[in-house]
Amino acid sequence: MKNLAHANYSSALQTVQELKKKFGSTWGAIAPGNAARMVAQNRFKTGLDIARYTAVIMRKDMADYDADATNYTQSLGCWHGFVAQQKMIAVKKHHKTTSKRYLYLSGWMVAALRSEFGPLPDQSMHEKTAVPALIEEIYDFLRQADAVELNDLFRRLENGEDVQDQIDNFETHIVPIIADIDAGFGNEEATYLLAKKMIQAGACAIQIENQVSDAKQCGHQDGKVTVPHEDFIAKLNAIRYAFLELGVEDGIIVARTDSEGAGLTQKLPVSQESGDLASQYLAFVEAEEITIDKAKEDDVLLKRDGKLVRPVRLANGLYKFRDGTNIDRVVLDCITSLQNGADLLWIETPTPHVGQIAHMVNRVRAVVPNAKLVYNNSPSFNWTLNFRNQVYDEMVIQGYDVSMYNRDNLMDAAYDGSELCQRADDKIRTFQLDGAREAGIFHHLITLPTYHTTALHMNDLTEGYFGEEGMLAYVKGVQRQEIRKGVSCVKHQRMAGSDLGDDHKTFFAGENALKAGGSKNTSNQFEASSKNNEIVEEVAEVI
Repeated sequence: MKNLAHANYSSALQTVQELKKKFGSTWGAIAPGNAARMVAQNRFKTGLDIARYTAVIMRKDMADYDADATNYTQSLGCWHGFVAQQKMIAVKKHHKTTSKRYLYLSGWMVAALRSEFGPLPDQSMHEKTAVPALIEEIYDFLRQADAVELNDLFRRLENGEDVQDQIDNFETHIVPIIADIDAGFGNEEATYLLAKKMIQAGACAIQIENQVSDAKQCGHQDGKVTVPHEDFIAKLNAIRYAFLELGVEDGIIVARTDSEGAGLTQKLPVSQESGDLASQYLAFVEAEEITIDKAKEDDVLLKRDGKLVRPVRLANGLYKFRDGTNIDRVVLDCITSLQNGADLLWIETPTPHVGQIAHMVNRVRAVVPNAKLVYNNSPSFNWTLNFRNQVYDEMVIQGYDVSMYNRDNLMDAAYDGSELCQRADDKIRTFQLDGAREAGIFHHLITLPTYHTTALHMNDLTEGYFGEEGMLAYVKGVQRQEIRKGVSCVKHQRMAGSDLGDDHKTFFAGENALKAGGSKNTSNQFEASSKNNEIVEEVAEVI
């Protein structure tokens, strides 16, 4: 007999029919069609089912990118399951497929929005359990999106519409998630334990950074402290073991280096022989030549090129890297990570500059030809100013007259329609394709988009609602836009599962079911509007 947990509609129908025969009259009220429908509407029974399924997708996408760099992938950071759900519903609606679109779970947003301590900075102070909890929540909402959409299709099928092909070829809202484990929240055993929870919740890709876990900083802030390669490799191993233990053989590890902006290290690794990894790491540490008689009590000394040197040590005990070594450290970090089990790289950069990213990636690719990046299209960058500066420099080199622009005030709105600013916007528009083609960027993500969109939309609604517009601010700026644009949650009762629940109650209780979707349900007011909107969209497509 087939396993219902992994069945599609047809095989589930057959299985339940066989079970009814087996258990006889005691199962008399169970309708095989209804049970099979519920099985089809909940394709993924566990987070591990999701992790295994999405890991295969991501591996294929990586191979597609290796064959053609225009096959890059994208994601947006989501801090709540509902946000992720609405994102993927919108992806299916506007782009007709979820292919090459992922989800991103940002540790920054978990800290800022999900901690029981309240809003926190991105310094690994939030509860580690909040991370797998958010992954689980996101996939609960995506599974509900599957169930709601399929339930609508089954209803239409029952009403005589020919939608069987849409049911048979239904594309799930479940997509890969790249989940941020920060610096591992402790030692390698702690990293392993948390990685297991994240994978069990559904994560097929885990991103880890080479900072000290108890002194972790946001990648776009100062004060970052990195760890020796041996420490980082141990955590890469811990994550791989977690994937293998749970049977997610295609699990993906994203190794992030913060060395570009990090000038400090907490530890001096022990070198076993000249030129080994520890030796290369120590070579980056700033040190001053010294004679033994000048050494202080309890000084730490090194022998370098036959000379005695004293590493520069700050009052807090941290050691300083030599200025100008950051790019070399990034390249060594990347090569070392790929040679020790990482699948993808993440390089935190000070600005979104394709040429600068490509310079580092090309050095890595000279050693590991298929090296690929996950790149943070971060809201921490002032994208407008960065690209206006880039274009200004290009125009100077090309001999353009730039005397009408004040280089110190290129953010001025007065420039918005100028040639310089239009060229800058064009570079922003093509940044992801250019980065994929020229700088090895396989995956582009925005870490905090929904943090900022929530703030922006609340700002706009609040301005009008508490001002002269009153209720019109909501109706005109929100609800009417939802209706015009066919946003699924305009019928929020349906989106929350009310129709789905009504059908389930009918399965369970038959005519005795107390349902919410009767004539007095005010959501019915949106039926005509939705149909009219569909007509408008169909006419637009014809035109």
